[in-house]
Amino acid sequence: MHRLLLIDDDEALAAPLAQYLGRFDFELVAVTRPSEALRRLAGERFDALILDGMLPEMDGFDFCKRVRACGESWQDMPILMLSARGDLTDRVVGLELGADDYLPKPFEPRELAARLQTILRRARAVPAAHGSATLLRFEGLEIDTARRRVEGGDGPLELTGTEYELLLMLAREPGRVFSRDEILNRLRGQEADLYTRAVDILVSRLRRKLEPLEAVRTLRNAGYCFALPERAR
Repeated sequence: MHRLLLIDDDEALAAPLAQYLGRFDFELVAVTRPSEALRRLAGERFDALILDGMLPEMDGFDFCKRVRACGESWQDMPILMLSARGDLTDRVVGLELGADDYLPKPFEPRELAARLQTILRRARAVPAAHGSATLLRFEGLEIDTARRRVEGGDGPLELTGTEYELLLMLAREPGRVFSRDEILNRLRGQEADLYTRAVDILVSRLRRKLEPLEAVRTLRNAGYCFALPERAR
C-alpha cells in the first residue's frame, strides 16, 4: 500500500479520488492548505505528493520549491503536480522546480493512477535496474548507487529522484548519446507524447547542481551524453 498526500483546496475532489485510487493499492490523505501538508509530512510517512498549482497561503510551485530545498528526509519524494491551466509555461516551471510529472486538470483518474505508478516504480527501481556495480567514480564526481548518494568536490549533492536517475542513466554509459525521446521513454516509462522540452529543463537543472563540472554534454540535433573521465582506481 502506497500512501499519497494530496494538497488541493477543492474539498470535493478528495473522497471520490481516494475511493478510485484505492483500487490500485493507494491510500490517499488529503489536505487543503500547505501549512497542514508540512505538518503531516513532518510526522508521517508518505510515498508521493499530488500537488495542485493553485493553493491558499502559497501556490503549488512555491510549495514544490520549498519541499525540494527543505533538507528533510522527504525532500526527494516524488511530486506530481496538477494545474487547471495546463499550459506549457506551468509545465516548464513545475519541472524546473523539481516536480517529477505534471497532469493538467481536468484529468482522468486512471491516467493519474498510471502516472503515480510510473514515478513510484521509477523511484524504487534504481539502482537495481542498472546492474550490480554500486560505486561509480569519475573525475570530480562519485555516485554510490547503493545509497543513492552523489558527491562532488564540495560534498554531497542534493538531487531530486528524476535528476538522480538521469545522471545515473548517462553515467552508466559514458560517451553514449541519448536522444531526448529516449530519455523521456526511459525516465517516464511511457511514450514520449508530451514534449521534449521537458528533457532540456531536466538537463539544465542537473547541470546547475553539478557545476563547475561539465558532466553532461549536448550534441546538437542528437541529444546528451556523459562526458567525465573515469577516475583511476
